[in-house]
Amino acid sequence: MNSGTTTRPLILVRGFGGLDVGSEQANAYQGFNEGTVYPGRRGDNFIYEGFLLRAMKSTDYPYRDATNVVGYYASPVSALEEADGWGPAETGGTVVIDQAVARRVLRDAALGTLWVYRFYDLTPRSLARYGEGLVRLISLIRKAVERHEPGSFDGVDLVCHSMGGLVMREALLAMDAQEKGSARLLVNRVVTLGTPHRGIAFQGMPRWLLEALPGARDGSDELAGFSPDSTRFLQIEKVFPVDRILTVIGTNYRTYNVRASSVLNRLSTLLDEGTLATNRSDGLVKQAAAQLPGAPRTFVHKSHGGADSVVNSRETYEIAMRFLHGTHKVSLWMEEAEITRGKDWFGDSEFYFGVSIKPRYVDFELFHQSAEAENCYGPFHKADLSDDLGDLEVELRKPLAAPGDRTTGWAGRDRLIWEGWIDGRATPSEQAYGMVFRLDVYVGERDSRGIGFSDNVIFRKQYYVQVFPGTHAELFLHTGEEYLGQREPKDAAALLEIAASQAHLGTKAPVQHLEEVRSRPGWLFEVGGTGFRATMRVAIAANRES
Repeated sequence: MNSGTTTRPLILVRGFGGLDVGSEQANAYQGFNEGTVYPGRRGDNFIYEGFLLRAMKSTDYPYRDATNVVGYYASPVSALEEADGWGPAETGGTVVIDQAVARRVLRDAALGTLWVYRFYDLTPRSLARYGEGLVRLISLIRKAVERHEPGSFDGVDLVCHSMGGLVMREALLAMDAQEKGSARLLVNRVVTLGTPHRGIAFQGMPRWLLEALPGARDGSDELAGFSPDSTRFLQIEKVFPVDRILTVIGTNYRTYNVRASSVLNRLSTLLDEGTLATNRSDGLVKQAAAQLPGAPRTFVHKSHGGADSVVNSRETYEIAMRFLHGTHKVSLWMEEAEITRGKDWFGDSEFYFGVSIKPRYVDFELFHQSAEAENCYGPFHKADLSDDLGDLEVELRKPLAAPGDRTTGWAGRDRLIWEGWIDGRATPSEQAYGMVFRLDVYVGERDSRGIGFSDNVIFRKQYYVQVFPGTHAELFLHTGEEYLGQREPKDAAALLEIAASQAHLGTKAPVQHLEEVRSRPGWLFEVGGTGFRATMRVAIAANRES
């Protein structure tokens, strides 16, 4: 999206504030203005200023802060005299428009606005109450858009951290209860960040113990929402298309600052996998719990909260903005594979396969799999990785408390590895035209009787896929960091000519022009070397009208 393009209103919804929410009530933006510093990096990669500020500074996806246009109150306030088109219904109650602020902030337009939903100002503390308040906020935003840009409202976007995703769920259900089919009209797309859709694995503590904690009675409804026995998450698909919900899953439990949670998550794997060797979580929420059946997902190697977490990392921002505004959806599948070395002489060997995907010339990943993250696909025991890992969507429909939960199945049918979003309107890089993505391919072997995720690296190599979106996309595969387009190609024939000339230069890595498959969508390409070879397929489809 280029500068000047209007965007849908965006609402940020924070997570669980704890038993005492006084500090959350005093925080104007409730964590979305907290950023991260990366020592040793330079330029845009040195400082990530936080979701709110980055969105306001963006030239690609520009937003204006409208958070203080709406006030939230514990008890109803009196309606003000009707003025500026706002009537008593909007200026009275517990979620209300402040006319003076609205007059200034929404003077010209309501599209392209950003709102932090401050639900902790409301009482009583319950997910249902917070859901009702979110419905109210969306209705106020809708009226503001219709006043300034008649006929242009086509829903709001939501980015929800942790329990904020549960608040979103209750809002969608409340909308549909008020008017059948309204949820899909009022909400466009949703991104959840470490949301415990299926609960928190170790949340089965006795109720009497929970209520004995200071302040627990006020937040008991919120805590009950984390139950691993609940199947309420299955209600979402009845009122809203789950393919419009992207679940961002954290994997770095090591940097989560609540050690007890990490320990309890590790203990919970005894029920799932019969071992203490893994801790597939972001420190608080297990990878399996942060997913929804049928919803796309991506992994980031970040923790649930704290510095450089799923809520305040650049990865999250970039992934969310591509999902909300991108022009094309990219899918990557494993067609066939073969492991040609490995297998311990003793013990019980199993194989794992993973890919990390990173746009070139930036310092963030769109997708991360690694032995450290404990989220690679597997375990496989067959050399061609054809083991039946089970149907992940079926697994995700079970309560989290159900034993035997498998979290490392393929992302979808036909061995889907990854699906993500790109923006074909982005300005080309100075170094290469089109878009270049680095694929880090990993194959590891683990002795399941040992300790740790992986005992041996069988294969690891980087590849670069260069994409030229258009009416008919062209894709090229590179094994080195030399790319096509020192001058802008005029057509496909020019691209092929450049590829052929670079492939014969000894100083540059070979370039492979990918042939489109006719029998099914996408382009095939080969990866491999010592110990492993595979054929993969990548497909690109228009995401929405640009």
